[in-house]
Amino acid sequence: MKSFLIIGMGSFGHHLCRSLAKNECEIMVVDTDSAAVEDVLPLGVSARIGDCTNMEVLRSFSIDLFDACFVCMGTNFKNSLQIASFLKELGAKKVYAKADEDIQAKFLKRNGADEVIYPEKNVAEQIAIEACSDNIFDCIPFVEDYYIAEIQPVQRWLGRTVVDVNFRVRYNLNIVAIKRGEEVFPVPGAQYVFSAEEHLMVLGHIDDIRHASQL
Repeated sequence: MKSFLIIGMGSFGHHLCRSLAKNECEIMVVDTDSAAVEDVLPLGVSARIGDCTNMEVLRSFSIDLFDACFVCMGTNFKNSLQIASFLKELGAKKVYAKADEDIQAKFLKRNGADEVIYPEKNVAEQIAIEACSDNIFDCIPFVEDYYIAEIQPVQRWLGRTVVDVNFRVRYNLNIVAIKRGEEVFPVPGAQYVFSAEEHLMVLGHIDDIRHASQL
């Protein structure tokens, strides 16, 4: 069982805590406000009240024993920087930090964060991509500007195989799965025949995804 430390129990911290709990992880949450942690106690998490900008408070949590630490502070970016730096000093294996802007991400990475999370930015980008295309039904961020997207096969592909369409070369996308209703079938072979009843899960740059889905 993996163990995680979540510092800052605002909206994002709460959602993260609940999601990790569903995956049967061991979780410790920390906030300066006792009321902020009360509603997650029934999830079986360990809660602490303390100011994590104080090195001695963090030291008392045995930081090196957690598989990862999440810095989910709200509006006080200075505190996020300080906490990320302290976590690395104390031997944190991996530090995730929440950011709202690219400039924040730049400084967080310089101060100990291994990964930067943009919850609002990522959701906004996903909604915009889906809303702007009739043929993109879902998308999941992969790395910067790359997504796994669910698209509908275009008319010209129907009844033809992946190799006939020359899909990978022509569209610069990888088909990672086929979705039929609620069922998902991973990695179809080169002889897979495109069907109007099925959607494709493709991996690639967002520009290539848009191009392929709008043909």
